[in-house]
Amino acid sequence: MEKRLVTRYATKSQAAADENQTRIEGVFEELAQKQPDNVSYLVLRLADDSFIHVSFHNHRDDQPNPISSTAAFAHFQEGHESRRDGAVDQQTATLVGSYITEIA
Repeated sequence: MEKRLVTRYATKSQAAADENQTRIEGVFEELAQKQPDNVSYLVLRLADDSFIHVSFHNHRDDQPNPISSTAAFAHFQEGHESRRDGAVDQQTATLVGSYITEIA
């Protein structure tokens, strides 16, 4: 069962976006260490300092989410509402197609 989620939100300021980015980078560092094989995760910071998270999960509902179960993601969540401007918009998505090469 593959879950596809797209999450969007704005941040209150450039400083808040910088802090948000630092915390997200911590999530990627932990994922790189743990190397879960049932998730793909991409985060974009847009020019207006808003963020888009795209994740593909392949785990059962009774199994832990390989992203949100990390200590770094818990740290990212701490104070998230104070860095954010408005609500989080999270939706499930249907994959129409993909073409992926190595990105950095």
